[in-house]
Amino acid sequence: LGLVRAVRSEQTLIPQQLYICRIVNFWERCIVVDESKEIAVTPAWFCLGLNAWGARNEGTSSITEGMSNQQGSIASTSAKPVKSESGKSQCIEEDNFYRNCRAAYLTVFGTSLENITSKDQLCLVLQQAGRNPSRKMLGKYWTQYTKRLNFDDFCEIMKNEKLTGKNELMKAFKKLDLNNDGYITHEELYKVLTTKGEKMTHEEVKMIMDEADVNNDGKLDYNEFCKLFLATVETSQKTAVAKLEANAKIKQQQFGSLIAASPSQNPETEIIPRKVESRLSSRPSSARSRRASISSAISMGATTTKSTKLMEPKAIKNWQHVWSKGCFFLEEDGGIVNHRYRLELHQTTNVFLTIRPLNLSQTEEKLSPWMNVDTALYVLRNAGGSEALEVVCATELREKEMFGWKGELRSGVYQLLPFTTGCRLRKRRKSVTREAKLVHRENGSLTLSKEFRAALSDIFEVIDLNGNGLLSFEEYNFFELRTSGEKCDSEAWAVCRENFDTKKNELTRQGFMDLNLMEANDREGDPRDLWVTLESMGYSKTLEMHEACPFVINIYAENSKLKLTPVSLEMGGGHLNSAICKYVIRKGEAKAMKDYNNLVIHIYKTETQITSVIENKSETRVIVHVNNEQSKNCVSSRGLSIFAVEVAPRTTTVCQHVMPVNERLEWIYCCTESVVT
Repeated sequence: LGLVRAVRSEQTLIPQQLYICRIVNFWERCIVVDESKEIAVTPAWFCLGLNAWGARNEGTSSITEGMSNQQGSIASTSAKPVKSESGKSQCIEEDNFYRNCRAAYLTVFGTSLENITSKDQLCLVLQQAGRNPSRKMLGKYWTQYTKRLNFDDFCEIMKNEKLTGKNELMKAFKKLDLNNDGYITHEELYKVLTTKGEKMTHEEVKMIMDEADVNNDGKLDYNEFCKLFLATVETSQKTAVAKLEANAKIKQQQFGSLIAASPSQNPETEIIPRKVESRLSSRPSSARSRRASISSAISMGATTTKSTKLMEPKAIKNWQHVWSKGCFFLEEDGGIVNHRYRLELHQTTNVFLTIRPLNLSQTEEKLSPWMNVDTALYVLRNAGGSEALEVVCATELREKEMFGWKGELRSGVYQLLPFTTGCRLRKRRKSVTREAKLVHRENGSLTLSKEFRAALSDIFEVIDLNGNGLLSFEEYNFFELRTSGEKCDSEAWAVCRENFDTKKNELTRQGFMDLNLMEANDREGDPRDLWVTLESMGYSKTLEMHEACPFVINIYAENSKLKLTPVSLEMGGGHLNSAICKYVIRKGEAKAMKDYNNLVIHIYKTETQITSVIENKSETRVIVHVNNEQSKNCVSSRGLSIFAVEVAPRTTTVCQHVMPVNERLEWIYCCTESVVT
């Protein structure tokens, strides 16, 4: 990896390094052959093994030292912690594990207190530690919403990621050894590299083989290669640990954020407590005092089974109509990710728009479990040509599970932000009695199980946003972004179209099934990466979609052409929070705190929901303690009866959304907000 960095920064390299870099360039392309495999040979791995192999066969000096000088050696945690009979042995194993983790971490970062700030850094430091994750596995740890990971997070990942051994390396090489003779030949490379992944020409493959074929026999003995590679990795590990222990200054650093530093320490070694923000938003310290407070008590009647508030306009069949599907996905931290849209209206017209959960059940008697999840749609528009967005309207009229709005919209472009409070879309407990089987063998061949095929069919329905029974490049990219954190480029999509069933250049349902079957075959039936996909789509180990809610949006325009386009898949963020706050302030009731007039609580209620917003008009930060313990038949979007909210100076923030647990019964909202000093 040090060599790759040197090449990219145009540093001067010795001839042996230039030779290796040619091979690294080859392997960066070769990895495309099996890039989704859990264990795939990457440039750093190939470079180390080739270094030892070449030194033995050609008599050249090892360039591992050159790599160590530029980037630090690759450390492998070959002493993976295992269960020992004695506690002392366990402590030694654990100590070795963390020491090896730290040795690897410090080959990339100056101290173990620095954060991993990108997916590339995470990949690099895992490779330095002897791991070799696929892009999909990296996406599991570094999602599009991940900002940073610290040393403790890295250690947890190391515990989850299996150490690459000779067997895994051999399996990866055997993907290229088509006749299974223990060698990789020119012809075998040609067949693979010219037909899969980033296709190469015959001349390019010949040039690579000429470079790598030290014995001039047209073959690479990858069994010998793997042995020498592992020996080189072990030597590199010992070198990294020796350097760590020899450096007294590094040795004195604490492991990540496990031990708090004193205020007198050097700023470089000060420890920042983890998850400070989440602590502030939960229970406040009992040592704090509370002064000003305000209480609200609202009794709400049972919701009628049928509401007549939302009525379709007359002659709606003659109106222009567009629609799209989407989905709310629940994140590990409780955040919600969903599709967003752009609406284009050609002229001012009356509009009727609705949003509702999408039922995927095949039987009328049994509805999908997410049909009681609340949904809403906020319509935003640029204010007066500026970048600031103003709230135009929101869906608050209701008919059963459907929410809607009707009125006049001017011509122009609008942003549509779907929303759910999260009161009824929550994390389930991980008590799994059984794990569904995803694949099995029939007559020696892998086959998708009936349960898995049904789940994939439902997933296809969800990601087929325009409902035409096919997946376009854009629709498939939303799926890739959700499951792997990365988009599919046009070349990869072209390969997908060539190898799987398509229609009108779009992927069919059968093609989507075959794509997942290929992934299962690539892992020889190992379902772990398939479970990563399923869990990111909201599925449990029993193949039930508990942590996602598909929805459908319908928009009608009386006298104008209109266009609805899905544009992103992201978490709520500032625009949505601002839209909710503005809407509640505009429509709700305001109460200023006694003896603290700069703090205002805004409350807006509908038939099935109460939303409160805190407005801080002062120049100082305010922490508000919230107590819902006296509420009856209620559930808060915060998931707690007692919590605290921090409000920055001169800002507004959503305090909570509250809904009835059982809509058929009376519910009482009783909340007390107090300023914490």
